[in-house]
Amino acid sequence: MSEPVRVRGSVVIPDAELRWRFSRSSGPGGQHVNTSDTAAELSFDLARSAALPQTYKDRALQRLAGRLVDGVITIRAEEYRSQLRNREAAKARLAALLAEATAPPPKPRRPTKPSRRVHERRLENKRRRGDVKRGRSGRFDV
Repeated sequence: MSEPVRVRGSVVIPDAELRWRFSRSSGPGGQHVNTSDTAAELSFDLARSAALPQTYKDRALQRLAGRLVDGVITIRAEEYRSQLRNREAAKARLAALLAEATAPPPKPRRPTKPSRRVHERRLENKRRRGDVKRGRSGRFDV
């Protein structure tokens, strides 16, 4: 039995809440590819899940709204020739996606303002540089 999908911390999704479908992978291959169902499609009903706390569920539903169909997220993995490895890849992708979607929002940025001394120093350097350039011209009216 494989281990459940770990979202973040102690929050895990048990295998009972995951639905699997298998089909033939696309792309080139030999006789084996034509007869075996190696592509794995993982479906997880995010909206009706009992494994996720309500705050995580609300965040994930909001952030993954574009990928959900009736509250269900589907991930297809077909990069490997083995069904087992495709299953593991799909579970890893689901875990990464849910971990990112349930992350707390970033702290709001507090805009900073340069100090008065830094502002004055910058203007003084600009004045000095302008004087140097003016001194290079042929005119002497400073």
